[in-house]
Amino acid sequence: MTLFVGTSGWQYRDWRDVLYPPGLPVRLWLERYAAGFATVEINNAFYRLPTRETFETWRDRVPADFVVAVKASRYLTHIKRLRDPEEPVDRLMTRAAGLGDRLGPVLLQLPPTLWGDAGLLDACLARFPPGARVAVEPRHESWWTPEVRGVLEYRGAALCWADVRARPVTPLWRTADWGYVRFHQGRAAAWPHYGRRSLATWLDRIATTWPDGHDVYAYFNNDPNAAAVGDARVFAALARTSGLTVTRTPPGARGTARRATTHPRTGTDPRRNGTQSP
Repeated sequence: MTLFVGTSGWQYRDWRDVLYPPGLPVRLWLERYAAGFATVEINNAFYRLPTRETFETWRDRVPADFVVAVKASRYLTHIKRLRDPEEPVDRLMTRAAGLGDRLGPVLLQLPPTLWGDAGLLDACLARFPPGARVAVEPRHESWWTPEVRGVLEYRGAALCWADVRARPVTPLWRTADWGYVRFHQGRAAAWPHYGRRSLATWLDRIATTWPDGHDVYAYFNNDPNAAAVGDARVFAALARTSGLTVTRTPPGARGTARRATTHPRTGTDPRRNGTQSP
C-alpha cells in the first residue's frame, strides 16, 4: 500500500514559522509545500472552480511525483445537489485535466441536508470519465444503506472515511481498491490537533483494510494553528514505523499553536480565510 499524506490546502497565514520560513513570499508557498509533501487536496475549488490555465500553472510548479486531489465545485454538490450532472462534471474534469498526470482523486463532499439517493448518486458518478478516481463524502446518515454501498462499489468510487473529533462519522466501508480519508478535527492539545493514539488507531484501520499494492489518500483538514502540518508528520512517521510505504512529509517537530482562533471546547470550525469548507 502507498499512503499519500497531505493537507487540505496550503495557503494559511498561521503556517508561517511552521512550514513556511519567515519572509518567504506567499507566491512561493506552493513550491515550498511541494518540497515537503507529495500531495495536496485543492479545497478552495469547492468555492470557485479554477480555470484550466490555473490548473496548468499548478502542474508546472510542482514536481513530477506530486499528486493533486480536487474537491468538486459546490455548484455540482450543493447547488445542483448532484442533479443534471453532465455539464458541471464535464466542466470540472475539463479544467482539472490541466493538471495532467498530477491529477489524483476528485472529492464529492455532499451537503449535510442532502438525503441519501442511490439513483442520484449513480447518475452523477456515471458522468465521470473511465479511470477517474472519485471519492464521495456524504454527511447525512440516510446515505448509509446497502443500495448506496452497492453504487459506490459498482462505480469503483471510494467512500471517504471522515473523522471529526477523533471519531469516524462515516461507515468504514471499503468500496474501491483505493481509499480516501479526511481528518477534520482532533481532540488533543493544542486544538485542533490529533493525539498519537487516535492517529495510530486510524492507521491500523487503513492498513488492515487496504493491503500492499493499493493507494490510500489521507488529508488533514484541521488547519488552524498549523495542526494539519504537525499531524500529517506524526501520522506519516507512525506509518513508516509500521513498515508502510508513505509519501514524503516535511521534517521538523510537530506544529505548535501560535494563537487560538476559537475556543477549543466549542468545536466551532472558524472561517479563517474564506478558502475552506469543513
